[in-house]
Amino acid sequence: MLWIALRFPVLPLEIFSRSIAASDPFVVFEKHGNRTQVIACNAAAAASGVQPGMAVSAAQALEAGLIARARDLSAEQESLSGIAAWAGRFTPSVSIQPPDGLLLEVASCLRLHRGLDNLLRMIRSGLDEMGYASTIACAPTPHGAWLLALAQAEVIVHEAAQMERILGKLPVRLLDQPPQVLSGLEMVGAHTVRDCLRLPRSGLARRFGAGLLDELGRALGSLPDAREFFVPPPEFERRLELPAPVHEAEALLFAARRLLPELEGYLSLRQAGVQEFELVCRHERMPATVVKLGFVKPTRSVGRMQLLLRETLAKTRLTAPVHTIALHARLILPLDAANTDLFQEGEDAEDGTLLLERLRIRLGKEAVFGLAPHADHRPECAWRRCEAGGAVEPLPNARRPAWLLPRPVPCREGRLVLKSGPERIESGWWDGRDAVRDYYVAQDGSGSRLWVYCDRVSGEWYVHGLFA
Repeated sequence: MLWIALRFPVLPLEIFSRSIAASDPFVVFEKHGNRTQVIACNAAAAASGVQPGMAVSAAQALEAGLIARARDLSAEQESLSGIAAWAGRFTPSVSIQPPDGLLLEVASCLRLHRGLDNLLRMIRSGLDEMGYASTIACAPTPHGAWLLALAQAEVIVHEAAQMERILGKLPVRLLDQPPQVLSGLEMVGAHTVRDCLRLPRSGLARRFGAGLLDELGRALGSLPDAREFFVPPPEFERRLELPAPVHEAEALLFAARRLLPELEGYLSLRQAGVQEFELVCRHERMPATVVKLGFVKPTRSVGRMQLLLRETLAKTRLTAPVHTIALHARLILPLDAANTDLFQEGEDAEDGTLLLERLRIRLGKEAVFGLAPHADHRPECAWRRCEAGGAVEPLPNARRPAWLLPRPVPCREGRLVLKSGPERIESGWWDGRDAVRDYYVAQDGSGSRLWVYCDRVSGEWYVHGLFA
């Protein structure tokens, strides 16, 4: 087995700050008894001298424009679930490691991702795109990989025989043991994992309990370490709180792009695509603005989602400033894998559905439609509107043009050469629009091919369609 540990050391800060490219001095605080203490700060706050551990009042004295937010543990767990859903694009074996980490078992999928190095590059690139800073470590055991990530030791251990040598350098304070056990180990001179391993096992168990030996065994691989794997919910729903109110809809695109990769990973884990989703923009004391995005067919291409969302937000007008956005995807449909062309570059190149989706956004859904044959001999009644992007039915009569004039127009004076015909139509007596016509393919003096007919009742000639 091979495990990748992902630890997010500034997750309490990132659930607020990753929604914008740059931020004013910003801190997250937590209350301990009567003291309100800074637990994380961004680069702008750190440049003013603010540090984790100091009182919020002291931090505000250093930076007058400091923005302080209380830690949101529920939002942190939602973020971990969102990252776990995203990580499902790499492996289905994803386990959440509270309070700020994930564990991925990847031994069975290395060939799929062209090796461990390439897989690690894709993971880091995806986390950067979503706005998460991370420490990544790799080891044959999940707990061993997690201890390395806690120590910020970004190392890759391939062999179980190397675990004792590498983990032995780690300080004992990283172990998941009660404070009295950790202080007791330091009192007897056991400052590293190697020091613990040198002590007699029986004496170590009597003095510090069997839990310490069990943890060391799970880290080194001598004891099993069962993990509960993440199961994606039936619907995708993620929210992102903004550090400051946003007044323009287009400015929400950056924040939404942080959530779309999570949706893509969720869909990969479900082997599904999304037909439509909603971006809910929440205001203070005002109903939420709901931006709906629909696709011609199910997709999980984050590039297509971003492109169409940009088009939609450009046409959206907000009724009030937005403080939180939420991405809801409920119409999740199975998406079968399909063989693609050798020179095809991604899902967006496979057909014209992307063009249809962009036209629907710019012109309105009602203005974009397809045409399908209808059981009627009269040309003006032989077609009907249908959903754009559906299967194209064959033409019922290849001798007819695919495009008709809105209304037949009388033939102008001039010489027409009849090339083929006639096609006689006598129909419509039952609805009062009786048509008694002889249709011909004709050519005018400029070489254009026209579809003309002679009204057998009046004897007049009309142009009804044009050939390409």
